[in-house]
Amino acid sequence: MIRAQNMSDVSAGLLSRPYFTYCIKFFLLILLYSTFPKVVSAQQPVQIKLRLGDVSLNKLPFILAYDTGIYKRNGIDVLPMFTQGSVNTIRRSGIEVPDEFVLKNSDETPICICGSSPTIVSLTTEAGAWDPLIIGSTHLTSRWRIVASKNINTREQLKGKRIGYSGVGSVSHVEAIMFAQQMGWDPDSDVSLMGDALAVEALQKGYVDAFVADELHETMAVGAGFKVIVDMAEYNLPVAGSGFAVDRVWFKNNPDAARRFIKSTVEAIALLKKDKAAAYKTLAKWYQLTDPALLEYFYAKVDLIPRKPYAPVEGLKKMMAIYDSHEMRKYKVEYFYDNSLVKELDDSGYIDSLYKQ
Repeated sequence: MIRAQNMSDVSAGLLSRPYFTYCIKFFLLILLYSTFPKVVSAQQPVQIKLRLGDVSLNKLPFILAYDTGIYKRNGIDVLPMFTQGSVNTIRRSGIEVPDEFVLKNSDETPICICGSSPTIVSLTTEAGAWDPLIIGSTHLTSRWRIVASKNINTREQLKGKRIGYSGVGSVSHVEAIMFAQQMGWDPDSDVSLMGDALAVEALQKGYVDAFVADELHETMAVGAGFKVIVDMAEYNLPVAGSGFAVDRVWFKNNPDAARRFIKSTVEAIALLKKDKAAAYKTLAKWYQLTDPALLEYFYAKVDLIPRKPYAPVEGLKKMMAIYDSHEMRKYKVEYFYDNSLVKELDDSGYIDSLYKQ
């Protein structure tokens, strides 16, 4: 009992000493420090690797947003990268994309800026294909042009000829089919539609007599001496062009990041339309496009990008009709898109405010 009493006295003495209070404070600081990295990490911008499906005008807003810091200002960390296939394709038209901007096959990307039409078609024709949601688009109506070899002078002369496109389901394929239909031709028997021919090289080597060209391929083809025969914009047909395809699970779990991405996109589109110098700087860096005449020719196409990048609903309907199949009929068009984030910015007046200055 005496020993116990003495120990109690000692404990009481320790508790009353200042250094014991200091020890408690030190322990609390260590505990706080152990959790601090987690607190900082939670406040960091969401990191997103953005897959760009082709090298084109439609992708310019996204790399411009990166170059000018728009993503960072909106609290997200986005790194846009082109696929190796898209880079290989554009090189056949004379555009060199630096290797540092090329995506590795192992890279995971929750968002792809890629053709809405081929993305959906692959869902219905390829087992295990990616099943994304389209939350916006920079390409809603037919606007590409058909560029032909030097011995063709009218659209009528394209009957019976070989017209190139990139791949089945692509916008270039859709527009080639729609062009034939507009002319009253059978796309299967009155013309020869040739895949893997979206390139100036295809004309130079005589693989095709013409091809459906996006704005960048058109620019390079005209620069090489070929000529525009058909402007698909005059038909004003709906297409499911370059869409913002997001992983469905990622979209559900990251609504704030998706919202910040859409806000960054509309801001980048506005900047692209208003700041030619910024666009030229990005074109030189990413596309190695520096020729003044070609830059002017290409930049004139910027007006074709819609200010309000809604998902291409009517284009999706058209795509479903063109590629009608047993598998396609399992879906309703509403399954493929969600316009809520663009509509949110539109209804608030924010998109219009970007153009009031």
